[in-house]
Amino acid sequence: MVTIRDVARASGVHVSTVSRTFSAPHLVNEKTRQAVLAVAAQLGYRPNRAARALTTGRTHNLGLIVADIANPFFPPLIKAAQGHARERDYHVFVADTDEDPVLEQELIETLSKQVDGVLLCSPRLSNQTIHRLRAEVPLVIVNRRVKGLTTVLMDVGQGARAAIDHLVGLGHRRIALLTGPPGSWTSGEIRQAATDRAAEAGVPLTVVGPNEPTEQGGLAAADKIAGHSAVLCYNDLVALGLIEGLVERGLSVPGDVSVIGIDDSLPGRLNRPKLTTITMPTAAAGRMAVDLLLAAVGAGEHAPHTTVRLETSLVIRESTQRASEP
Repeated sequence: MVTIRDVARASGVHVSTVSRTFSAPHLVNEKTRQAVLAVAAQLGYRPNRAARALTTGRTHNLGLIVADIANPFFPPLIKAAQGHARERDYHVFVADTDEDPVLEQELIETLSKQVDGVLLCSPRLSNQTIHRLRAEVPLVIVNRRVKGLTTVLMDVGQGARAAIDHLVGLGHRRIALLTGPPGSWTSGEIRQAATDRAAEAGVPLTVVGPNEPTEQGGLAAADKIAGHSAVLCYNDLVALGLIEGLVERGLSVPGDVSVIGIDDSLPGRLNRPKLTTITMPTAAAGRMAVDLLLAAVGAGEHAPHTTVRLETSLVIRESTQRASEP
């Protein structure tokens, strides 16, 4: 069996350097790290993760908990986080809460015994519960601001303002907003930003919700936006469901109603009409969250908290056009 000493001897470095290459790669010079990894691959060396965990107290596993793995918003984030963690010699366990805060808490408590830290994406738990769980395991929150904890935010408010500006610029004066589920931080951010920007433009905004964050949620809301010429939706799934509901009622998009989603997911790009939407930097958020979580794991209970805000942008496609009303 090839040992760590064999790799060190063949690489011309100390055993501790080989150990750090696999346990704390960010502490090793990039050129040295790549040379050690090349030698290890050539010799067929594989670190014993169980033995390393006993020595270092680290599992080199991370948890990643999302609200709904079937939502196309999450897979790019999951993929980016897993790849980024793998480059740092970490594995990621992914779990889905199905929008259920009780299950979310159970998953965090279970994973806390098996991982070094947890990425919590769009959580539905109360801030008080999240702070209590933070005492059990390092946490980084994605897409929700929690005071006193490290968070990665995608600036959905910026996107909502851009969406309202776009619709007003097209001459729409009867605009509706389909919000998301109750307790959603993102939904609250969208509502506040869209309401403020519409007020600045002197255009009334009708808020319709809460709604399920799914196609069914949009479909069910189709009757509630009668009389409006444009709708901003909580996410792409709601927007696609709304478009289906409008078509079933004999209305065309964007001929009768302009529709904007949020996420820039693949279904929206494949839909006809192609969906105008707000692109969210999900992959960048996944990578940033991993880096912040590993920093927190390394710093222990004294880890400082920070908030990173990533920009969003409007992508104009086929589901919006100039308003027909004067």
